[in-house]
Amino acid sequence: MKTGVSLVAFGHATSLLLAITFTLCVLWDLLLPEYAMYATWRALLPGFEWLSWQSFFLGLVESWGYGWFVALIWVPIYNFFAARVKIAT
Repeated sequence: MKTGVSLVAFGHATSLLLAITFTLCVLWDLLLPEYAMYATWRALLPGFEWLSWQSFFLGLVESWGYGWFVALIWVPIYNFFAARVKIAT
């Protein structure tokens, strides 16, 4: 039985989570500007400016990229330790 996590599945799932979260936060900022996070987005997403369609899609692409960044680091570490635990038991 395979104990590891699929890199592709985890990468897409994490990227989609971050892209959806980014979209919801932009909508939140538009609906309630007094609680806006656009200054945070500018700090976290290089090239992001408030708000144009180009900037929004850039934020989506960068969010997707951050998801893959997490996946490329987390999945191999998890799979390494999952294999070690399987061997030890």
